[in-house]
Amino acid sequence: MTQTSHQPRLSGTNLERAADHNQRITLHAIRVGGMLTRVELARITGLTAPAIANITKRLLQDGLIEEAGQRRGGRGQPPTKLVIRSDACYSVGINIDRDHITIVLVDFAGRTLARVSEEIDYALPPQVEALYHKSIAGMLQRSGVTADKLVGIGVAVPDDLGSVDLPGRPAAYGEWNSVQMSALFSGPHGPPVFVENDAAAAAMGELQLGMGQKINSFFYILLSSGLGGGLVIDGNYVRGANGRSGEIGFMPAHRVEGGADAQLQNIVSLSALSKALAEEGYGLADGLGGRAPDAAACVERWIALAARQLVEPLAAVNCLVNPAAVLVGGRLPAPLVERLAEQTNAHLQAIASGLPSLAPVARATLSDDAPAVGAAILPFSHFLLPKPGALWKVPHSIGAQADS
Repeated sequence: MTQTSHQPRLSGTNLERAADHNQRITLHAIRVGGMLTRVELARITGLTAPAIANITKRLLQDGLIEEAGQRRGGRGQPPTKLVIRSDACYSVGINIDRDHITIVLVDFAGRTLARVSEEIDYALPPQVEALYHKSIAGMLQRSGVTADKLVGIGVAVPDDLGSVDLPGRPAAYGEWNSVQMSALFSGPHGPPVFVENDAAAAAMGELQLGMGQKINSFFYILLSSGLGGGLVIDGNYVRGANGRSGEIGFMPAHRVEGGADAQLQNIVSLSALSKALAEEGYGLADGLGGRAPDAAACVERWIALAARQLVEPLAAVNCLVNPAAVLVGGRLPAPLVERLAEQTNAHLQAIASGLPSLAPVARATLSDDAPAVGAAILPFSHFLLPKPGALWKVPHSIGAQADS
């Protein structure tokens, strides 16, 4: 077996990288704080008052922040508050999954300005390309955004999209294994394209815009056609040695009612729920929309089964990672996510005495369109926001990569 050695990342930095890092940290502090004075920024970042003055001057000149009035109540001249300029720049996020395509246009404050989504089973690359080019001009026009204000396009896709053998996958779906996303969406002169695993993108979006503003260590579960996961520790997304950390869906599941052992995502996923509903003569939309009592009962049985199946994997997550929370997002409607979280918490509490710590399971803030919104954050993170290794002089592979 070949061993791969990894050199320790020990590197100094230079003034240019340090200045860029400090600017990114300051800008992110304003995003999270909403409205901050320069004095508050100095306290939060640990930078000196003159450094903050210089950084905020540059951010104002670049149009990334703006002044928003003065804070009253203190002595002397009231300090000026600084806020993010939501119209400073924009990004497009695309989530490609095995049962749907979602496209969002997001401003710098993280607000979704336009959204297009289509339920398409195993859409091939030409279908996704056609939907994007048919939709993007109208999305920009409706939002009053010009194309030159787009800083990038983020694409969130499951790992091994064209390879994992899920029910109903056509042979032609293997085309995805050789697709170049930049050619599909941007072209040679368009904005850069950043590609990320869908669960990782969702976790990164939650880190920037959701519960990550309150807790800095969590495990993210993405319920989609498959089952993905993402790991955030101390405010950084952790990829693992081969970039495959958080792959909870590939963990073994318990034997189910006399059936064969299976991967967890064959039971805890929308594909599994769709299969259970189809066996009773219903579609996924019937179950998720509560259109028929029998379909709703099938969904409740699936939730109960999924909650039981999640217990041992989440016990392992708690023991090995010690997150502050386990956050569940994806395309399952919020009330159903909350019932799944409630039942999973109840099962975990039953074994809590044998665990060193137990993180609560809760619905993620960015639940419905989490991968698409998370994908839209990728260009902002690359160009403007704090990123791991920003101070290292030697480039390395951490972080989402631009598709070239």
